[in-house]
Amino acid sequence: MSSSTDLEQIESRIVELVKDFVTPHADDAVASSCKDVADAVARQAVTSSEGGKRLRALLTLDSFRVFAADAAKEADFDAVLDLACAVEVFQTAALVHDDIIDDSDLRRGRPSAHRALASGTHSDAIGRGLGIMLGDMLATSSVDIANRAARRLSRSDDVVGAFLTMHREVEIGQVLDLAVELNPLDDPEELVRASLNVFRWKTASYTTIAPLEFGMLAAGLDASAARDLAMSIGLPLGLAFQLADDLLDVIGSSLNTGKPVGGDIREGKRTVLLADALSGADEPERAELIGMWEAPSRCEEQVRRAITLFASTGAIERSHGRIRNLWNASKSIIDALDVPDDRKELLIRACARFVPTVV
Repeated sequence: MSSSTDLEQIESRIVELVKDFVTPHADDAVASSCKDVADAVARQAVTSSEGGKRLRALLTLDSFRVFAADAAKEADFDAVLDLACAVEVFQTAALVHDDIIDDSDLRRGRPSAHRALASGTHSDAIGRGLGIMLGDMLATSSVDIANRAARRLSRSDDVVGAFLTMHREVEIGQVLDLAVELNPLDDPEELVRASLNVFRWKTASYTTIAPLEFGMLAAGLDASAARDLAMSIGLPLGLAFQLADDLLDVIGSSLNTGKPVGGDIREGKRTVLLADALSGADEPERAELIGMWEAPSRCEEQVRRAITLFASTGAIERSHGRIRNLWNASKSIIDALDVPDDRKELLIRACARFVPTVV
C-alpha cells in the first residue's frame, strides 16, 4: 500500500476517533450555559488533530508490514491502523501542552490551541486552562484508542504496556526538557549530554522507538525482543530527527515549519546547536552568545546574529555531521536484520522520512 493511501486512512480515522471521544454524547449532562465552551473545545480537539506529516503513524504501519506474517497483514491491519492513530493523537496532546509551556502563538501555521481558545472565550487565563484540559483529553483519548486496538491483537497486554511506557517516558522527558533550561552555559559538553538525554526521553521515545515497537508487537514479536530492536534502531533515529528539527529552526522557513524561524533562539532554549556554537566560538563570541541567552529576551537583530554565529562557529555543520552519524547507526542495524531485502528496503524508507536531508 502506498504512503499516500496510508495517509488518507490515518487522517480520516483520527478525525473519527477524536471526535467520538471529545464530543459530549447525547446522554451526557452538560449545562446549556456551558455547552458552547464544551463544543468549542471539542472542535479545537479535531482542528489540533488535523494535518502534520504523520511520520509516527506511517512508521508504525511499515514496522508492522516488515515483521508480520503475510496472513496477519490483512487480518490485523484495522487494529494496527488504530494503534498508529493513537500515537498521533498522543503527539497532538504533547504539542498542545508544549505550546502552553513555550507560550507559542502558532502551530502548523495556525493559532496554537490555547491561543484559539483564549480568542474564543476572550480570556487568556481561561484559554490556557482549556488548553491544558484539551491536552489531557487528547492524551486520555490516545490511551483509549490504543487499548481498544490492542484488544484485537494477540499481544494485547504487551501493546498496552508499551503504550503506557511511552506516556511515562515522554512525561519524564518534559520534566528534563524544563530542567535543562537551568543548565549553566560555561560547560558546553555537559549541555550537549543533557540535551541529547532530553531527546532520548522526550522525542525518540514516542517518535521512533514506540512506533517501531508497536509495529513489531502487533506483528507478534516477543516483547523483550521488540523493545531491544526498537531501541537499537529508534534511539539514534530519534536523536537525529530532533537534531534535524532544531536545525530547521535556524535554517528553515516559516513555510516549512509553520512557526517563525529562530523560535528556539527567541525563547532562549539551551540546544545542542547553542552548545556547539559555544564550543567553537572565540572568547568574545562566546561572551556574546552567553550574554544573549542570559538576557530576559532577544530581539530580531540578536536572532539573526545568533544564526550567523551558529554558522561561523561550525555549529550548523557539526549538527549535520551528528545527524549523518546517527542515521548511519540506525541504518546499519536495519541492514543486519534477518528479513528479506524488500522488507529491509521498506523499513529503511520508513525511517529515512525522519532525516530527509541526509538520505
